[in-house]
Amino acid sequence: MGFTIGSSRTMRDIRTATRRRGRSSECTAVAEYTGLWGWDVVPGARAAAGACSCGGTGCPAPGAHPLDFAPVIRAGATLDEVTDAWARFPGAAVMLPVGRAFDVIEVAEAAGRRALVRLERMGLPLGPVAATPDGRAHFFVSPGSAADLPRLLYRMGWDDASLDLHGLGPGTFLTAPPSDRAGLGPVRWLRSPALDSATNPPQARLLLGTLAYVAHRSRA
Repeated sequence: MGFTIGSSRTMRDIRTATRRRGRSSECTAVAEYTGLWGWDVVPGARAAAGACSCGGTGCPAPGAHPLDFAPVIRAGATLDEVTDAWARFPGAAVMLPVGRAFDVIEVAEAAGRRALVRLERMGLPLGPVAATPDGRAHFFVSPGSAADLPRLLYRMGWDDASLDLHGLGPGTFLTAPPSDRAGLGPVRWLRSPALDSATNPPQARLLLGTLAYVAHRSRA
């Protein structure tokens, strides 16, 4: 079963095949991430009772890191390819490598929710936004944004502010819906991926002023 990245037909094909063959929710999500949005995916560890499924004693990030021995499932993988790959890592969490198709601006979830309302009212372009069970919001932005964040904050006059706002770039991995993160609960979308935004996330400068302002007000 083949398909083209980013097509509405792809979505129908994935969901129809899922219903017919009883695929897991993780497989369906991974196939949408790879086939629709053009994202790489990595099988990740899960945590239960404080222990990490990676088996490492003293794991520094239980249930919140990729499995070292699991290969990357590349963008464009079909549902059949995803199912075959995921069968080798049953129960794995769905993780997205940052810095390839997107970078991330991270803020506290409460501030992120308020900023999201403001940004939508302003009609600014937005990419996907996720919320983690430990109270963080992740705004997907264009690749390279994390490295450029200090310069942008300086230009906007926020460089001397103590903001709970961080850029996540290459080398970072996000746990993605519908997976659980670190045994705390599932990650969920505040703004789900869409064809017009997931494959072309916005530049950080378009969102940063509002995010910084709301993060500053929340801290105050």
